[in-house]
Amino acid sequence: MITSKSSRELEYMREAGRIVACAHQAAKRAIKPGISTKEIDAICEEEIRKHGATPSFKGLYGFPAATCISVNSVLVHGIPDDTILKDGDIVSVDIGACYHGYHGDSAWTYAVGTISDDAKELMKVTEQSLFEGLKHAKAGNRLTDISHAIGEYVYAHGYSIPHDYAGHGIGTSVHEDPTVPNFGPSGQGVVLKEGMTLAIEPMVHMGKPQTRVLKDNWTVVTKDGSLTAHYEHTIVITKDGYEILTTINKEELFR
Repeated sequence: MITSKSSRELEYMREAGRIVACAHQAAKRAIKPGISTKEIDAICEEEIRKHGATPSFKGLYGFPAATCISVNSVLVHGIPDDTILKDGDIVSVDIGACYHGYHGDSAWTYAVGTISDDAKELMKVTEQSLFEGLKHAKAGNRLTDISHAIGEYVYAHGYSIPHDYAGHGIGTSVHEDPTVPNFGPSGQGVVLKEGMTLAIEPMVHMGKPQTRVLKDNWTVVTKDGSLTAHYEHTIVITKDGYEILTTINKEELFR
């Protein structure tokens, strides 16, 4: 069931989103060659808890950590461990926080030291595809208007999109209806209504779209070993557009 959130619920989600953004700032400050993904996870969890929230992902479906940290060819659901980040890596950090029973969810891809021009371009296109999709996040539009805009932008730049992973609704659960694909025709799916809260999250491969899951039953990698990037914001649909909830600076709400 897809629900529109009340003003009280949205206040909790704004705070959950702000806490997620604070955790991202802490992660960004910490990411450098020589740090382990486990250390980044601990930094993010400490940041979430010091603001009176809990990590949304810890224990969710049995996931063992506070954050998903995915390096280079790992698309999503990387388990933080003793992996040491190296100069030239790119790392996606997916963070969720639960505040008074409501969730915020945001992923961002970061450069480790000096990265290649190819990696920079992948990150740039993936990030912009998120905002291309958000241009269509508006009451009265159809859900897949967002999907279509993301996909067309990514494909126009020569990249691919995994077919098995998508954005989602969010609220009192991390994952709620509806599923938000990152490609496909426009004009389909539910009509967007004021108060709907969605996590929009383009995931992009430099190579082919196929993926596989490693033996830990969590870590998703590109089948061809190509680099991936992942950008995500939690938003609420408004009468005239959208508001980003997973942010600290209000001037960054629209773009």
